[in-house]
Amino acid sequence: MNADLQKKQDHGCAAGNGACGPLKELFGSLEKAKTLKGKSFLKLLDLSPEEIKQLLEISEILKKLKKEHIPHKIHEGKNVALIFEKTSTRTRCAFEVAAADLGMHPVYLDPKSSQIGKKESIADTARVLGRMFDGIEYRGFGQEIVEELSAYSGVPVWNGLTNEFHPTQILADFMTIEEHFGSLAGKKLVYMGDARYNMGNSLMVGCAKLGMNFVACAPAKYLPGKELTEQCLKLAEESGGTVSFISDPLEAVKGADVIYTDVWVSMGEPDSVWEERITDLLPYRVTKELMDKAGPQCRFMHCLPSFHDLGTEIGASIKEKFGLDCMEVTDEVFESGASIVFDEAENRLHTIKAVMAVTL
Repeated sequence: MNADLQKKQDHGCAAGNGACGPLKELFGSLEKAKTLKGKSFLKLLDLSPEEIKQLLEISEILKKLKKEHIPHKIHEGKNVALIFEKTSTRTRCAFEVAAADLGMHPVYLDPKSSQIGKKESIADTARVLGRMFDGIEYRGFGQEIVEELSAYSGVPVWNGLTNEFHPTQILADFMTIEEHFGSLAGKKLVYMGDARYNMGNSLMVGCAKLGMNFVACAPAKYLPGKELTEQCLKLAEESGGTVSFISDPLEAVKGADVIYTDVWVSMGEPDSVWEERITDLLPYRVTKELMDKAGPQCRFMHCLPSFHDLGTEIGASIKEKFGLDCMEVTDEVFESGASIVFDEAENRLHTIKAVMAVTL
C-alpha cells in the first residue's frame, strides 16, 4: 500500500468505534484498483471487465461504511466541479453527497453559472477548471464534450450523462442486480423501448463486458448503432455473454432476470416527437403480462424519472393529449414487489462515490 493510503488508513483506524476493519477493506480495494487512479471515467468501453468489477466491489464497501455510519473522508480538502447542462435529481444529489462523504467540497455549475461552450470554449474551460479543481463531473449533451474536458483539464473527469453514454447509472444498475441475484454473469437483461441512446448503449456495453445476456426489444429503427453493436458482439464473445435484438416483446422477455426500460422521449428532445414515440413504442410498455411471461424471478428496473402514473406535469399532459394513464411502464408493475427501482436509485450514491474515490 502506498504511503498516502497507509496514512489515511491509520488515521481512520485511530478513530476507533469499530471502524478499522471496514476501512482496511476499503483501502485494500483502493490499492487493487490503483490502475484507475488519475484517470477519467467517460464510458464503460474504456474500462476492463476487472476494473468494472473492482468499482462494484468498492461500491459495496462504501455502502457498508455509510450504513454503519463510519466516516470515510479519504479525500478531505479536495474540490470538485459539477457541471450540469442538463438537470438532474439522482445524479446531482449522488455527486454532492458522495463528495461530502469523502470530505470534498463540490461546486455546482448550471447552464447559467458558467460560460462553457458559449463565451468560452470547452478546451479553455477545461484548462481553467483543471487548475482550480481536483476533479470535474459533466452532465450534458454530446460525448465529445466530456472527452474534450478530459483531454484538456489535467484532472479526472466523470461522465454524469451524455447523449451517447451513462456509465455511472450502469454501475448502480449492476450493483443492484448483484445484490438481488448474487452475480452478474449469465443473467438475462431485456431493455424495452428506445435503445438508440445513452441507456440502451451503456447497458449493452456493460452486459457485453461482464458476460451477461443483453436483449434490446424494440422496432428496428430504435436499435443501437451498427458500429457500437459490432464492438459489443466481439466483447460478448470474449466474456461469454450474448447480444441480441428481438422485436416481439413476449418472445424477448422469456426467462429474463431483469426487464429494464426508460422514458420514451429523452431530455432535450422536442415535444413534437411524443406522438411518434407513443405510436411506435406503446407495444413495448412494461406490463404485468410481460413480467409474468418472464417468470417469478424477474425484476423490474428503470433509471428514473418514470411516467408510470399521473403524478407529474408531463404525465398529466400526456393523459390530456393522448388519453394514457402511464407511459413506458404501468403503475402496477412500478409499485410491485418485483420493482427494485429505488434500490437502484440509492446505489447511484455508492457507485458514484466509488468512481470518485478511486480516480482521485
